[in-house]
Amino acid sequence: MLRYAISRTLQVIPTTVGILLLTFLLFHVVGGSPAKAVLGKNADAAAIAAFDRKFGYDKPLVFAVDSQFVRYITNLAKGDFGISSEYGEPVSDILKRGAMPSLTLTVPILVCGTLVALALALVCAAFRGAFADRAILLFSTVLMSVNYVVWVVAGQFLLAFKAEAFPVWGYESAFYLALPVIIGVVSGLGTDVRFFRTAIIDEIYKPYVRTAQSKGLSRMHILLRHVLPNAMIPVITYISLSIPFLFTGSLLLESFFGIPGLGSVSINAIHSSDMAVVRAIVVVGALLYQFVNLATDLAYAALDPRIRLKN
Repeated sequence: MLRYAISRTLQVIPTTVGILLLTFLLFHVVGGSPAKAVLGKNADAAAIAAFDRKFGYDKPLVFAVDSQFVRYITNLAKGDFGISSEYGEPVSDILKRGAMPSLTLTVPILVCGTLVALALALVCAAFRGAFADRAILLFSTVLMSVNYVVWVVAGQFLLAFKAEAFPVWGYESAFYLALPVIIGVVSGLGTDVRFFRTAIIDEIYKPYVRTAQSKGLSRMHILLRHVLPNAMIPVITYISLSIPFLFTGSLLLESFFGIPGLGSVSINAIHSSDMAVVRAIVVVGALLYQFVNLATDLAYAALDPRIRLKN
């Protein structure tokens, strides 16, 4: 296991370098002049020169000790993402301030949604073909057919405005997160249930299940102790794709409910052409995907010894 973990970790290094190089090229070369994006196309040469000098865009791109790329890598290693042109403060402070509201919203959505979807998928697998299975599949299909924005607007109108059961806007306490969390769980439940059901039922027809049945083990015992652990590899893959979004936030939910997370920060940065903030969110999201993939592969190896033995 240790040898596999070291080997897989070393493979992350060239990919990470490629991610950093690509993001640098996107924001420093392909994206054009950051000064013109912030100051406007009609900005004079003196204003553009002052902007470039202030934020280091007047340095050579790559081929110099003090080039923009070297400064970019060095600053990232120190956790320095530059200065926001919109707020005039370090981008790292903006990210820290927005990370907690995003996590308090997205983590409960992921945890609650996964647990509910797994429970319903197990019921479908235990009673596959019966009324309970068909009813849950129909319910899941209905959930999948409704657009995400419809869930948000309907939830705010019916539960917050009409019923006055939840606040419509703000981030003053945990209660303000209840409705967005409910909407986030319900909107993704249909897809999750159908995927988890498929992963579990694929395992049910394996030979080891027939062996367990021949030993007289109960249906729930077989599902929970044998089938579920073996079905966790596709489940972990599915869940791992959502983990980076825990940190970058939910754009729609944060915008509709006034939650000051990284989703709202991203939208405001795009609208104001704050390239330092946009670049930081892109880099953080890309690196999170990279390290989540590493953690997922290590989880595979822990669940299935065949994976680490083949490498």
